[in-house]
Amino acid sequence: MTTLNTNIKIIKRKIRVGRGIGSGKGKTSGRGVKGQKSRSGVAIKSFEGGQMPLYRRLPKRGFNVISKESIAILNLEKIQSFIDKKSIKTTEVLNSELLKKLKLINKNSKKLKILGSGEIKDKINIEADLASKSAQEKLQKIGGSIQLKK
Repeated sequence: MTTLNTNIKIIKRKIRVGRGIGSGKGKTSGRGVKGQKSRSGVAIKSFEGGQMPLYRRLPKRGFNVISKESIAILNLEKIQSFIDKKSIKTTEVLNSELLKKLKLINKNSKKLKILGSGEIKDKINIEADLASKSAQEKLQKIGGSIQLKK
């Protein structure tokens, strides 16, 4: 036993616009007269017919702090790689001015923070604004020193 196809797409006929007066959708093809909306390829983006649009209904999120200080972050493994590349000498004191001069950190950064990720083999003296406990311990273990600016 076969059933008739009840798929609406097959039963309903497609409206052919712009096919003469008798179709009821001739001349302006149901678009009204003149104006932006009667033209082809025009959609007024995010306009919801006077209803408050979605992008204005949703709350604003986030805030950019004007006075936020940019902190340059440097890991011990990065310092070691600079020493290995011979861009930093172990004899001189490593501070933010030197790093900025060598273009190893951003020139706009106000503070320098040393983090303890990775290992450091060479003894080095560092002058920084902030440092993690693990970085301080690792530097003291190899005989280096770290001066924290107040």
